[in-house]
Amino acid sequence: MTSTPPRPRLLLALRAAKAAAFLSARLRGGGATALPGLLAERIDPAFVATLAGRLEGGAVLITGTNGKTTTARLLAEMVAAAGLAAVHNREGSNLTRGIASALAAASDWRGRPRDPGALALMETDEATLPAAVRALRPRAVAFTNLFRDQLDRYGEVDTVAARWRESLALLPPTATLVLNADDPSVAELALDWSGPVHWYSLAGARANASSPGPADARWCRACGGGYRYETRYAAHLGRWSCSGCDRTSPEPDTAAGAVESVPDGLRLTVPGLGDLDLPLGGLYNAGNALAAIALARALDLSEAAIRDGLAAARPAFGRGELVALGDSRLRLLLCKNPAGASEALRLVEDEPGPAEVAFVLNDRYADGRDVSWIWDVDFERLAGRVERCWAGGVRAQDAALRLRYAGWPEPLAADPRPAPFLEALAQRSGDRPVTVLLTYTALLDLRAELARRSVFSESSGTRIRTATT
Repeated sequence: MTSTPPRPRLLLALRAAKAAAFLSARLRGGGATALPGLLAERIDPAFVATLAGRLEGGAVLITGTNGKTTTARLLAEMVAAAGLAAVHNREGSNLTRGIASALAAASDWRGRPRDPGALALMETDEATLPAAVRALRPRAVAFTNLFRDQLDRYGEVDTVAARWRESLALLPPTATLVLNADDPSVAELALDWSGPVHWYSLAGARANASSPGPADARWCRACGGGYRYETRYAAHLGRWSCSGCDRTSPEPDTAAGAVESVPDGLRLTVPGLGDLDLPLGGLYNAGNALAAIALARALDLSEAAIRDGLAAARPAFGRGELVALGDSRLRLLLCKNPAGASEALRLVEDEPGPAEVAFVLNDRYADGRDVSWIWDVDFERLAGRVERCWAGGVRAQDAALRLRYAGWPEPLAADPRPAPFLEALAQRSGDRPVTVLLTYTALLDLRAELARRSVFSESSGTRIRTATT
């Protein structure tokens, strides 16, 4: 850790960040996850690089379209189980301002880390990755998957892939890439990397999906050939090969031999680790767990830390979180693209009995203005299974129309306002939770209203206090 006096600009940035965090806690009842870092970066553009450089544990980054927040939280539990400290943007604020906020909170007024040996464990937005790599110089970077997401914000998946390749050129040559072998778009990153790679795969434990959803990767970057599949379990994920060259699914270093749904979540069988219990539902979370295990192995964490960390996991906000609303219970699931929505619907489909589902659709900047993606989601798979449904959000009428075309019952409510929408859900009765599918800002809106009502989160064991806690 440096012994030189802190720069005046850094000190000013720290004071601004800490003041913003303090005021947010006093006025809003929860910590700010973006504003402190935004102020700090405006005052000192080198803020993140300076504070991250003082952490002796180095840095790990996790990026991808889906699964970043859950993967990061799982790894954080493993790090804690190993007796190590981590500086983590836990609430999922994954632009550089969110990273800066986390670093500011973990530093004293002079910019010294409260735990010098801590690891910077940061979830990173796909488009932010080059800036994050440049500032943090990570030991390892995990890429979970690459799907269509917010097309009016980032462009086609090729644009995001190009930014990822740009990031590789900025990495230390000793950094480890943790890559999803089931995603050919992610696997292509190995074509541009000569350093260590740790592959993980879920394909051996997932059967062919009857309706995997639209594939967002069709053509091989190396030769232009089309991808073909021995097993395809979601979108373009599976055991693949190229029809034009010898590229094929890489042999994984971390894989699931079996995944079983159990009453309290999932049980994974992982060679070298045996049976692992994960208290999170949804088969897609098995992929997130494998990504976290692969990262833990890249960091040389013990088998005991991996096992104990998985067992201690709890849903991140909006990622299967259960909340109590009057006599009702809601299960909140973030769905921001066809792949994520299809996996959420598969979770409902795999459960016995009739289903109750709400779909809350916004079209703000952070959601993507173009909501045409909802027509690529196979809502029809639940036709005849859904007993009651609701539509909400800024584009509630579009959501309701899509559900009608899917053969679902007439939505009981189609209100764009969070308060009346929640009131409609609170009036229903039943033992099963209502599965609520939400786009990103719809999730924030709904949680803000839940916080206003002091609603209890069964997943965290506390009352919801802000939009992110």
